[in-house]
Amino acid sequence: MIAEKVYLKPHTIEEALEFAKKYKNSFRFIAGGTDVIVNKFQGNDITDCLIDLTEIDEMKSITIDDNLLKIGALVRLDDLQKNKIIAEKFPALIQAANAVASPMLRKTATIGGNVLCENRCKFYNQTEWWREAAGHCLKCNGNICIATGGKNKCFAKFVSDTATVLISMNALLEIADNAGIKIVPLKDIYTGDGIKPRNLLTESLLKNIILPLDKEYKVVFNKLRPRETVDFTSLTTAVSVSKNQEVKIVIGGVDSRPLIFEAKSSSNFTDILENAVKSSKPVDNDYYSRDYRKEMVLVFLRKSLEELNIIQ
Repeated sequence: MIAEKVYLKPHTIEEALEFAKKYKNSFRFIAGGTDVIVNKFQGNDITDCLIDLTEIDEMKSITIDDNLLKIGALVRLDDLQKNKIIAEKFPALIQAANAVASPMLRKTATIGGNVLCENRCKFYNQTEWWREAAGHCLKCNGNICIATGGKNKCFAKFVSDTATVLISMNALLEIADNAGIKIVPLKDIYTGDGIKPRNLLTESLLKNIILPLDKEYKVVFNKLRPRETVDFTSLTTAVSVSKNQEVKIVIGGVDSRPLIFEAKSSSNFTDILENAVKSSKPVDNDYYSRDYRKEMVLVFLRKSLEELNIIQ
């Protein structure tokens, strides 16, 4: 059930950070709420304070600064396809956004929320009574990973579809906190720890997502899931090639963080694909078997490279 004791609605980033500082021991930022509210209903989020960001207008814009496109963290997923620059320069981002959840949820969910969405596992993302019956796992203060039987690591999987595509295009994040503003590569915020999947301070606020406009990326996006709507990913891949023939492969859904492989278009992709498949280590925490998901890594990557005319 939802049991927050304090609900705050700042109108500026500075005000939001002040609230975060005041309630730093037990608060959650909320925007679209499509992830946070579900976790609260399931008892996976027991913070006392919600800080609603939806009145902060400066986080809702899409602007150009020199050769950089800045997408505000509060831009709704459904609104990305309405922007002409994104449609022209980054169509794969629209494709990834349209693969998230359902049309109704995309009218509420924000791109910042999807980039920062919690890692998932079929043994954790359940109701509180379900988890009590099955046994508490490492991610909810238990002493064992139910998916693997191990006691040392949580394997909850990274599931952001938009982040997979954004990383393939070398996206940066503009992060605000009480120390000021910093710019970090998106790929660097993910830890590989299913329990604490991001290395951001709790009171850090994602302000903008930044993409270079001069790289002329071509990107192929693929997503595996039981249904064509609603379901979180079982496997996401994004393969990009820039105008300088730099190739980046990003894989989500098969590890606690995105897997990234870089090459030139003239590289030997036999070895790169073999390494990508070997590095993918899905566990049985998904509706598809780990073996099938691992097989589909190669299928998706081959298909993507062929579509980009990198391999035959």
